[in-house]
Amino acid sequence: MNDLALIAAAALWGAVAGSSLPRAAYRFSAPQGEEWRALCPGGHPVRGWIGRGRCPDCAESSYGPGAPVLATATALFCAALAAATGTRPELGVWLLLAPLWVLLAVVDFRVKRLPDPLTLPLAAAALALLGPVSLLPEHTGHWFTALYGALALGGGYFVLFLINPGGMGFGDVKLALGMGAVLGWYGWPTVMLGTFAGFSFGALYGGALVVARRAGRKTAIPFGPFLIAGAYAGLLAGAYAA
Repeated sequence: MNDLALIAAAALWGAVAGSSLPRAAYRFSAPQGEEWRALCPGGHPVRGWIGRGRCPDCAESSYGPGAPVLATATALFCAALAAATGTRPELGVWLLLAPLWVLLAVVDFRVKRLPDPLTLPLAAAALALLGPVSLLPEHTGHWFTALYGALALGGGYFVLFLINPGGMGFGDVKLALGMGAVLGWYGWPTVMLGTFAGFSFGALYGGALVVARRAGRKTAIPFGPFLIAGAYAGLLAGAYAA
């Protein structure tokens, strides 16, 4: 498969996977301490977790983030991963995890909450999937470094949580385990780059809100999207350099 065909196939996968996220994004977007949403805005039961956010039983049939937006975002995510990684076997892992990254970023941005049913399985899935990949020819990463990266980034975020619980949520700590695993696959420079990028993106966003007078210096912001964006940037750089 040539590069353009690979990128197109990855984008198609991203579009299909992304279009199935709105229902899960809506159901997981419950405020901290509340149960996951089981009813549409009109009060009708929401069945399942995968699919478009549409209710056939009420006048306001659409709910949650729009499928075209999520499909486009996930398609672009996957296409860039394919362009950076090429035909190396770890691309399959990145493409499987990318829809979860988009889903987590959307939920955290909407309600400042990172669901445990997504963050902890994400870390386990990353390590479980990268294990067999490390046995395949043409891979360019290291499974043990992925494991150590998960522990290092998760441990670092845990220390930050202990120092300032109001500024760092425990959901970010659990998310850092999974993102540390994918960054660690390409080595410690990639871990450091992804970590620095995440904090930089968060600082730029917070600074922009302060300048626009939409937040104060102590206003809490959802950090999950920036943790994911930084890890994604580091992953792309690591894949290109590998």
